[in-house]
Amino acid sequence: MKKKLLFLLTTMFALMLVLAACGDSSEESESAEENGEDESTEEETETASIDIGMLKLTSSAPLFIAIENGFFEDEDLQVNVEWFDAAQPIAVATAGGDVDVGATGITASLYNMVGGGEELLIVADKGREEEGYSSTAMMVPEDSDVEEIADLKGKQIGITQTGSTFHYMAGRLLEEHGLSTDDVELVPLNSIPGLMETLESEQVDAVLLNEPNISLVEEEGYGKQIAQVGDNIDYQTSGIFFSKKFADDEEVAKRFLKAYAKATQYYYDAVLEKEGDEIVPGENFDEVVAIIADYTDQEPEIIEKGLPYMDRDGVLLDGDIQTQIDWYMKEGLLEVDLDASEIVNTELLDEALSELGSE
Repeated sequence: MKKKLLFLLTTMFALMLVLAACGDSSEESESAEENGEDESTEEETETASIDIGMLKLTSSAPLFIAIENGFFEDEDLQVNVEWFDAAQPIAVATAGGDVDVGATGITASLYNMVGGGEELLIVADKGREEEGYSSTAMMVPEDSDVEEIADLKGKQIGITQTGSTFHYMAGRLLEEHGLSTDDVELVPLNSIPGLMETLESEQVDAVLLNEPNISLVEEEGYGKQIAQVGDNIDYQTSGIFFSKKFADDEEVAKRFLKAYAKATQYYYDAVLEKEGDEIVPGENFDEVVAIIADYTDQEPEIIEKGLPYMDRDGVLLDGDIQTQIDWYMKEGLLEVDLDASEIVNTELLDEALSELGSE
């Protein structure tokens, strides 16, 4: 009898332990569900590898910042940088799928490449001419009697290459002041150092130069500005390009653009904020300058003289793309006419910014 009673008590005790354990498990499960911790529905974002082609230029600053500050890692992206020595090979590599993302200037060669059947999309800002910010200027020798663009009629103007951003800016500046490229002689000099040397030796009457070279020329005393491009025209100088394949992977493309937008905001707030007409260095000014200096192998003092303007959210000046296409076509520099909608995609960045704002 005692054995039966002992067996019964032992069985009941074991059952109570099982029920208690089930109750605790049930409560933990309910608690997890209330806190959104249902393990059966939780999905981990897969890390994506992205190849980016770029130049060691100050205008690549947001990409440098995103890498150094872990913005790409925050979006589960592994970025592999491929460095290039010139702009056009980046566009070619992006269109051919050798890199997923390209960051470089927007030129006639790029438009001709797209007109020839290559596919890529311009999705975000990487530098533009903006009123009130020194970026690119028409310069003349210090002792020149040329005082304004209209005085350049019949003169020689140095540019980098035919069909380049410098060619476009020269042409548009002339037109804004009642002239055309037919009224001057455009002289391709192939490089920025070539432009500076030719200005100093006064072998041409004027050249276009960008920062920090404008400031360096003025400090050395052999040139002066007669017009800032951004004070005369709106111009999307360079952009972020996506290959067709990469753009089609919208989820990963938007993750990239979220990281990029975080970086453009970080850059803008550090180096482009103004009080009145003066730029006021932000909290992260020194850090941003140091990052750019490290990636471009330049001294911080030089970087500070040439921080290019770009939209705070990386938004493309998309209307200007058609303006560029039309101008290059008019000048006989495009082989096929294009519609900007074939090469521009602003929806991906819009969606990325929307998601960024809701986080």
